Amino acid sequence: MWEFEEFGADHEGRPGVLLADGTEPGPVYFDAGSGPTVHQSTDWWIYDGTLRAPLATEMRAACSCGWRGTPRYPVDWEAVDRRRPFLYDTSGPEGDWDAHMADVQARAVPVPADVNALFDQLETRFTVLIEDEPLAALRAAATLERLTQRLAADAVYNVDDVDGPEWDTVAQGLGVSRRTARSRLTRYALRR
Repeated sequence: MWEFEEFGADHEGRPGVLLADGTEPGPVYFDAGSGPTVHQSTDWWIYDGTLRAPLATEMRAACSCGWRGTPRYPVDWEAVDRRRPFLYDTSGPEGDWDAHMADVQARAVPVPADVNALFDQLETRFTVLIEDEPLAALRAAATLERLTQRLAADAVYNVDDVDGPEWDTVAQGLGVSRRTARSRLTRYALRR
């Protein structure tokens, strides 16, 4: 799984697979015996044609937002180590997902350079403070949390207008789904 910390679960990437007919298979279910739960997986290496799983012939990048990469990469099952399939080269799909993430970032509202520089300074200073004075670092982190909560609530107030925010615009600006944008803004507003 490939992750981009800023966008969280809205943009988790992975190698997705395609069957010979070009379709993307659904999850593979594993019945582990009696009980109410059935394990499922969409890990690319599950689609090897064994244990009732379909046989994937190609892989491509996939993102939890629904985006799928266009380039397709053949899967050479002879080269896949069945005990360590994660060692198989998935750099092609990962590079495509990286390009998707660059596009998501480009469409998001940019954080001003001076604010990013302040974040970098804070992180550098906190790193030293954590080593030298961990209790002071915790106290400073609590102050930073309070400041962040207040600023976020004020920003939500300024985003909202008489008819409510335009959720597609807010979601794109934050680089997340509409659902996550609504949840985030609601959480910030309720802390006011």
